[in-house]
Amino acid sequence: MTATSSASVCRRLGGVTAHLVIAVVALVVIGGATRVMEAGLACPDWPLCYGSFLPGRQMNIQVFLEWFHRLDAFIIGVALLVMAVVSVAWRQRLPRWLPWVSVLLVLMVALQGGLGALTVLQLLPSGVVTAHLALALTLVALLSAVTQQLLHPNTGIPPLGWRPLAGSALLAVVAQCLLGGRMATSWAAQRCLAEGEACRWLFLHRTAATPVAGLVVTFVLFALVSGGWSRRQWPFLLGVLLLVSSQVALGITTLRLGLDQPLVTVAHQLVAALLVAVLAALLVRRPPAESERPLPVVLDQSSLEPCHG
Repeated sequence: MTATSSASVCRRLGGVTAHLVIAVVALVVIGGATRVMEAGLACPDWPLCYGSFLPGRQMNIQVFLEWFHRLDAFIIGVALLVMAVVSVAWRQRLPRWLPWVSVLLVLMVALQGGLGALTVLQLLPSGVVTAHLALALTLVALLSAVTQQLLHPNTGIPPLGWRPLAGSALLAVVAQCLLGGRMATSWAAQRCLAEGEACRWLFLHRTAATPVAGLVVTFVLFALVSGGWSRRQWPFLLGVLLLVSSQVALGITTLRLGLDQPLVTVAHQLVAALLVAVLAALLVRRPPAESERPLPVVLDQSSLEPCHG
């Protein structure tokens, strides 16, 4: 297979993983909506729902959320399994890392399914639900990074400080998401606002929000000040700033409304998952190497002189 056809296969696989990023972000959001609507046990059995693939008589908004959450996870698992088979079968024509990462993604989805089963069979234990969220965010980050590598396989070296700052910002955002998840799954915010109990998780989540946002903004400012290739990433960087600003605003709004608006809470989780995806893409993004940059066209004026009249 020629280099051109190999690049074409990579682009097609990159298109698949890009759609999978959207699907996993949707999975995180639907899972959040399931928790907010107290629908985590709407289907009392697993993997079926009321003993059937598609419950009919029992169907309501809560059952639909839990059922659709499982359906989305199943579709993602099948797509990743197909991708792993293709990557292994064509491993000689694809980047060496892709088959290994594809198999890892399948194993992660299988583990995610196991955690999902435990959340139902053990009646939504907070630790298991938080681990379920942690693995989902890891899938978002890894799929986003794979998509970036497949669609833009540049081999240049990013500016010094790009990777440490981007990686620190990504880890900080994921940690903040897990703090929020722990707070939500233990109903700590509601208990704190209503009874003054279990305020530790709410306090930690609120206290960590400022340094996490500051770290993300520091990365964006570093990229803009560095100039050159870093500054040319301004569409991604602007997106990061908008997401962080939206996340802070949604967090404040959620608390001021006393956690009584499910749509605001779900939007808070959506923005968090999108921020993880964008930061993961920026972490692995590279400038073109010198050999990959198009050569400037130089016209020899002496060769043009005979052409004049």
